[in-house]
Amino acid sequence: MKTVNVSGLKNNPSEALRMAHDDIVLVMNRNEPDAVMIGLKSAKIIGMPGVRKALATALFKDGDLSLARSAKLADMPLADFIAHVSRLGIPVINQTAEEVQQDMDTLEQWLTGA
Repeated sequence: MKTVNVSGLKNNPSEALRMAHDDIVLVMNRNEPDAVMIGLKSAKIIGMPGVRKALATALFKDGDLSLARSAKLADMPLADFIAHVSRLGIPVINQTAEEVQQDMDTLEQWLTGA
């Protein structure tokens, strides 16, 4: 196990990530353990069944990844990922009624050639 303090993590996050590729990294805050960094590839977590799909779903649901990037992370075709999140009740499109109306108006203008 390797350790890094919070200021070291803040000053050089890429070094901590590089360390996490080889080993577990314990993040210390004021001489107290505060967090753990684990390289998903090195710990072979990312290759476990369902992990990519679950991670992609959570990141999409929280708005941290786009639909297309989430599908890619899940290693699924876009249409299959859309069906997957829809079955879970996660909205694929998150718009207000006003935004939907604007889109419909734009579509109508486009279709009529105006």
